[in-house]
Amino acid sequence: MGARVEVFPEEHLKAVADILGDTYGGLTGSEIGRLLAHCGIDDPYADLTKRFRLCEALKARQARDRAGNAAVAFITRAMAPVRYVHQPDLFEERRSSLNAVLSFVGLVLTADGKMRRRTQAKTLSEAAARTRRMRDEMLRRNVHRDVLRFCQAELLENDCFDAVFEATKGLAERVREMTGLTEDGAVLVDLAFGIGRSGVPVVAFNSLRTLSEQSEQSGLANLMKGVFGTFRNPAAHTPKVKWPVSEPDALDLLATLDLIHRRLDAAVVTSSVGGQLAHV
Repeated sequence: MGARVEVFPEEHLKAVADILGDTYGGLTGSEIGRLLAHCGIDDPYADLTKRFRLCEALKARQARDRAGNAAVAFITRAMAPVRYVHQPDLFEERRSSLNAVLSFVGLVLTADGKMRRRTQAKTLSEAAARTRRMRDEMLRRNVHRDVLRFCQAELLENDCFDAVFEATKGLAERVREMTGLTEDGAVLVDLAFGIGRSGVPVVAFNSLRTLSEQSEQSGLANLMKGVFGTFRNPAAHTPKVKWPVSEPDALDLLATLDLIHRRLDAAVVTSSVGGQLAHV
């Protein structure tokens, strides 16, 4: 984060130090020392408790800088994902705790270890609600695993724009995995699900024996094209600030993707063998 960050209020800085310097689950004293040194932050209280040592070091540095950038640098270095390759649960536990605090200063630590700005929380309930709210709602709805597979990190951040974008890209990727096709968007849908002259699509949602079943095949294909046109294409070409996605809209879109993925579970990848549908 290159832009200037406002000074962390002392109580917020203390809360960060309490998490990262926790007696049992926090960084070790030697880790704190190395990280402070790497960030160019003086460490005058190395003989005191980890929490106090870290809080005072960060407080002194941001008082000197009149900015909170050094605190952000320390947090991001301490939370670099590579440090947690063998402890992913610890990474998520610390990140969740830190984000509850950071939400009050308008920041969020994302799954890739980057610090980004967000709307500032005003109450404890608001801060708590932001943590994992969208993912928990998707789990409550028992959403299809392939929806979560492609946008898990974004759901954890309640990032509606990116969750929609990644989940919609994930649908295209699943179709490519099923068919071996390499196209994208509406072209991919037409090639994979179009009935065409042969009467047998690459992927069939049903036996296609009746007009109703053929209409269902076309309807589901059109639904996928509509999803790509409505959510994938604008997100690919429009900045977040110009194309806001509300949480209710994001949840509805993810529910639509859930429906499509469940229908793909029952679909058949076909070959045209004597006019009959058969597994490849």
